[in-house]
Amino acid sequence: MNQPETIDPDMTVDEIMRRWPATIRVMIRNRMLCIGCPIGIFHTVADACHAHRVDLESFSQELLEAISSDPLANAPSAFLGDGVAAL
Repeated sequence: MNQPETIDPDMTVDEIMRRWPATIRVMIRNRMLCIGCPIGIFHTVADACHAHRVDLESFSQELLEAISSDPLANAPSAFLGDGVAAL
């Protein structure tokens, strides 16, 4: 899966979590309530950081680390083509 070199602060949190599911852990760790939030499709990373009083630069770095550290958690599906769950 394509791994970014930087996180665009104008990407929505919904797009980030859908594209790279491993980032959900970063949201939870930073006590962001973005998972399942209806505003997530509109809220940019910068908006979410501002609303939750999280430093944008360090948060973006955490997102990048999550994306690069767990390739299976960033696969488009948790299942392989033969129907076997990826563990």
